[in-house]
Amino acid sequence: MDEEVTYGGYLRLKELLAAQKPRTGQHDELLFVILHQTMELWMKQVIHEIGAAQAQIRTGELAPAYKHLARVSRIQAVMTQTWDVLATMTPADYLNFRSMLGTSSGFQSAQFRVLEYRLGLKDAAFLAYHAESSEQRAALEAALGGPSLYDDALAQLAKAGFDIPESVYARAPGAPYEPSAAVEAAWLQVYRDPQKHWAFYQLAEKLIDLDDALLTWRHKHVLTVERIIGRKRGTGGTEGVGYLQQTLTRRAFPEIWSMRTKL
Repeated sequence: MDEEVTYGGYLRLKELLAAQKPRTGQHDELLFVILHQTMELWMKQVIHEIGAAQAQIRTGELAPAYKHLARVSRIQAVMTQTWDVLATMTPADYLNFRSMLGTSSGFQSAQFRVLEYRLGLKDAAFLAYHAESSEQRAALEAALGGPSLYDDALAQLAKAGFDIPESVYARAPGAPYEPSAAVEAAWLQVYRDPQKHWAFYQLAEKLIDLDDALLTWRHKHVLTVERIIGRKRGTGGTEGVGYLQQTLTRRAFPEIWSMRTKL
């Protein structure tokens, strides 16, 4: 007879709830650990959903992909709200255990970089934060070298007859995406006649939902970090708020933003 399935057993709660190992006796360190572990869990789900959306888009099934992308943007909203919880921790609270974090840094989050790569924000410099033989490095290299969500969307636009050179969406593995006038023109066609190009119009709106939500998450991250540590350097020697502010200008789907000015 099969072993009885219980709530705790199915969810592996014993292992999950034992995964929080604060290094000090400071009250707020547990919050810090749980918040970042929760972020990593949500990122795992986001990567899972984007993978499913990419698989459907590659076969031309645009409408079924909308559900996965809509779910991602809702998860992103939850992740953004999470910063409000961390913001209840004062600078004095954080300083009670900050020194114990050593060289650890959010820069070392492999899942966040995989997420950026899957969206099309590719920067090989982040590979250096992970050992060459590690699972994290392998996951990063696969995401860096593979087509992004945007590449898959643009390939479908080209397949549908829009004038987009193959070099735009089939670049050398790991090459960052560069904004294209041809891509902007294609999205302009879509938005000037949404009824004719309804599937692509809806896809574009789902994509910009993701980009909007990512930027909102980044902005809230900047505010929370500045509220807690000001403009000190981050753990691991990172630039802290200064670097985070620079990321606010990045767009995963640049032409879907820029063409709005020309409509």
